[in-house]
Amino acid sequence: MSTTPTPTRLVTTTMPDGGVRVVGHGARFRRSRRSELLIWWREIDRVLLTLILSLVTIGCIAVAAASPASAHRLSTNQKSLGDLYFFWIHLRWVAVGLVAMFFASVLPKEAARRGAILLAAAMIFALVLVPIVGSEVKGAKRWLWIGFSLQPSEFLKPGFAIALAWILSWRVRDPNIPVIPITVAIMGLVGILLMAQPDFGSTMLFGGVWFVLALLSGLSVNKILYAMGGLILVVIAAYFFYPNATHRIDNFISGGSEFDQVDLAMRTLMNGGWSGTGLWLGSRKNALPEAHTDYIFSVVGEEFGLIACAVIVTIYCAIALRVLMRLLDEDDLFTILAAAGLTAQLVGQAFINILVNLQLFPSKGMTLPLISYGGSSTIALLMGVGLLLAITRRNPYLSREKFDVTELVRK
Repeated sequence: MSTTPTPTRLVTTTMPDGGVRVVGHGARFRRSRRSELLIWWREIDRVLLTLILSLVTIGCIAVAAASPASAHRLSTNQKSLGDLYFFWIHLRWVAVGLVAMFFASVLPKEAARRGAILLAAAMIFALVLVPIVGSEVKGAKRWLWIGFSLQPSEFLKPGFAIALAWILSWRVRDPNIPVIPITVAIMGLVGILLMAQPDFGSTMLFGGVWFVLALLSGLSVNKILYAMGGLILVVIAAYFFYPNATHRIDNFISGGSEFDQVDLAMRTLMNGGWSGTGLWLGSRKNALPEAHTDYIFSVVGEEFGLIACAVIVTIYCAIALRVLMRLLDEDDLFTILAAAGLTAQLVGQAFINILVNLQLFPSKGMTLPLISYGGSSTIALLMGVGLLLAITRRNPYLSREKFDVTELVRK
């Protein structure tokens, strides 16, 4: 005798954007870990994820190409570094960074926002400690030793963008809240702490992220002009009263010399022509300081050619365009500002580094995001990407006209 299945009741919840998601199958329904991963995979921006992973893969190859030159330069009579010394270490940092990216990307938007704000507060406090107990490397005091070397400014980047986006979004609830002065005060504090290290390049990057967010939040034309004038005055004042900025700008204006880092980077970049010399066959990279970090773009140009450099630039542009497309039909101001800020930080840092390698910008001591070798920078950048993926997540079943909860259960 056959029995008729007892109808089951699906328990649903209304999402912030008005859609519906299945959260229970009666009182006993429990979503398995596999179901959670499946939902994450459907909600994540897979195109953006692919672009990010492409840069990470290119970065591993680029570090492998640059590692011998840096290893030889840093080897001593007491300690000889293997040709792939930096490559193997980079793989470890990338593995940690990818784990951080995944855990950040599975966070709900509210949890990602809260976590980023707490991260920003913690890293600003850490920046206060850097001049007091920080470690000095090559004349700059930017690191804290906490069992491992931590660079607070790198981890501040994603938290800073999201915290500013959150503050600027207060305007939606109350237009009278002075959100611009509040963010200016935060930017001023961060700028002072960074320039004390000294780190003029990161100060300018943070200032650029603030300007993009203030612009998108509805800053009036007059205030935009005031902000631009203020930034110009800050650069002029830095040139006259800040030795780090004076040195870098003077070197840039003078056009470089045979032994200037930026000039060496440009010569290395052009040595490979369109197709490059081939992996480990470049010669000019051996004279290039920081070949595996600040000037890795030039190493790519020498060994893989200008075509490979163009591919890297195209991927960065594609990331910015993809995020923009993702935000076109978004109506939540915080989401728009947070995603735009994280993207501006990532792509802005990339183009600053590329322009330095092309001798079009003063040297900044700034890595190429997701490609250069790095510890704190690699983990922080991938964490920032994870937060970007979390903020731009979309449920493909939330269309009011096409949503069918039974389809989600069957799949």
